[in-house]
Amino acid sequence: MAHPITVIGGGLAGLTAAIACAESGAPVRLYEAHDRLGGRGRATTGQYVAHEGAHVFYADGPHYSWLKKRGFVQGVGWPSLPNMVTLLHFRADGRVRALPPYSMLRAQARKWLTAPSDIDFHSWASDRWGDDTARQMANAIAVVTYDADTGRLSAAFVWELFQRVFGPNVPAIRWVQGGWQMVINRMQQQAKELGVELHTGTRVDSLPSDGPVIVATELSAARRLLGDDTLDWTSGHAALLDVAIPRDRHDANLVFDLDEGGFHESYSMQDESVAPPGEALFQLQMPVRMGEAHASAHRRLAGFAEQALPNWQDRATWHRTAIAKNRTGALDLPGQTWRDRPAIDRGDGVYLVGDMVAAPGMRGEISINSAVVAAAAVTEDANRT
Repeated sequence: MAHPITVIGGGLAGLTAAIACAESGAPVRLYEAHDRLGGRGRATTGQYVAHEGAHVFYADGPHYSWLKKRGFVQGVGWPSLPNMVTLLHFRADGRVRALPPYSMLRAQARKWLTAPSDIDFHSWASDRWGDDTARQMANAIAVVTYDADTGRLSAAFVWELFQRVFGPNVPAIRWVQGGWQMVINRMQQQAKELGVELHTGTRVDSLPSDGPVIVATELSAARRLLGDDTLDWTSGHAALLDVAIPRDRHDANLVFDLDEGGFHESYSMQDESVAPPGEALFQLQMPVRMGEAHASAHRRLAGFAEQALPNWQDRATWHRTAIAKNRTGALDLPGQTWRDRPAIDRGDGVYLVGDMVAAPGMRGEISINSAVVAAAAVTEDANRT
């Protein structure tokens, strides 16, 4: 190849693309505006290791196979037996309980059903199980969508996610010890060993003219860089809370909020390295409603946290709050599928990857899958010339 492949953006998508291209023997240079690689896969430094929202892997797709083959997700952690006792709970009708409503359990078992893409999930699900159950199902899967009205999304889109998370499947969830930051560190080391030129703290404002380019930025940044106003898609909007408290066996480790779409999870139950000895680290989220002030969403989130972690504000040894908007993966409205999202191949040797482009999966899985597709297309084009 006469010219190197340029990757703009050093998050999960950019690192995947760079590694996949370099594995073919192509010269690769990667530019990242931040002083650290990883994008939304980065974690806080210090004694508390926290991410931007839920960061787990599902081992039931090509994204995970790609990561596992290269050793990036080795060292999987599992909850200890004491933690298993308080592992899974649901908030329904204002109280935290061990099981979801029976009507939702019935819906979970209907794995063979196929939902249409041209109507909204709430309409489709309410016709089968009633309005209340449809609302609870949509709120249950808001952990994936980060959306306060998940029921408005495509029925096919939501049903597939619901079945992946709650259906009668072999458990696919995986927690990598050290979190996504550990995965990013391994990917960065592999990229270096493959000869990828890694340039951090380097913002790229225009496309290079020498060779193919893979744009691996957020969609808003890609829109500016490529000068293409059509690069847009629906994404989530949620308030986030990370909190560390002394360990207490009465604290819930995992709560799906069927009332408001919140989610609560302990990250130290399967990885004690993310918090100091004797402490537990929890990460929570609450989707922001249309027109709602962020302060209001944070108050609702604090109330949800109080039910999962009684008196958490008095017990907290560390906490932080944040807002995630248009940073939580693609959401498909009725009449849309993942194939309708912005295309990966933009023409003239330019490719677009990330979590809101035309590739399957949920959240970060879209980044990995799209990056692998782009890398294959770039190297195939190079071999033809």
